[in-house]
Amino acid sequence: MRAEGKNSPVDVFLTVDTVRMTRAKEMGLLQPIESETLEARIPSYLQDDDNQWFAFSQRARILFYDKTDVANPPASYQDLAKPEYANMICIRSSSNVYTQNITAALVAHLGEEAAGDWAKGVVNNFARDPQGGDTDQLRGIASGECDIAMSNTYYFARILRKGDNTITEDDIANIGWVFPNQNDFGAHMNISGAGVAAHAPNRENAIKFLEYLTSEQAQKYF
Repeated sequence: MRAEGKNSPVDVFLTVDTVRMTRAKEMGLLQPIESETLEARIPSYLQDDDNQWFAFSQRARILFYDKTDVANPPASYQDLAKPEYANMICIRSSSNVYTQNITAALVAHLGEEAAGDWAKGVVNNFARDPQGGDTDQLRGIASGECDIAMSNTYYFARILRKGDNTITEDDIANIGWVFPNQNDFGAHMNISGAGVAAHAPNRENAIKFLEYLTSEQAQKYF
C-alpha cells in the first residue's frame, strides 16, 4: 500500500493485532473517518483516538492444559516459568507476533528485568522446540507432546465448532483452560481491526463496509 501510494486500489485495511493497526496509521496508510454507526456500536477504548481504525472483535490469549496430567494448572502467565512445569510447555516461536505481544505486555506489567527472567524460565520448561500455529499447540496437548500451551481463545472455539482431524472428542474433553492473572492485570487481550485506506478509491463504500462489520450478521463470522 505504501509503495503504491495514491495509485493503490485498496479501500479497506483489515488485519489482526493492535500493533499492526498502529503501524499502519503511523505509516500514513489510513485516514480518519466519521461514522455515527461505528461510534455507537464500538466502545471508545476499541477505537483509534483519531478514528483511523476500529476493532471489530477481541480475543484473549489464555492457557490450556491436560486435565489428566496437570493437577495444579498455572493461574498466571508468570507461573509458566515455575520449575514444576518443566518439560510441559508448548508455545509458538518468538518470531510470532502473538508471542511478541504477550512478552511486551509482561514487560509493561512486570518490568523488563522480570519479564526477561520469565522468558528464560518458560524456555527452560519447553516440552519441545517452538513450532506451528496456535492450533498446533492444542494438538500438542492432545498428542501428549506437552501438557500446557498458550493459544488465542478462538482457536479452541474453532475446534469445538468445526472439529479437527487430529483431535478426538475425548481429547477435547480432556483439555482444560485458564484465563490467567485474574487477581491482577487479567488475561492479555488483542483485536481484529480495520480502517479505510488513505487513498481509498471508494471511500464511502469502504465506510459502509466497516459499518457492516459491526452488524449481527457479520459478527457471526468473527
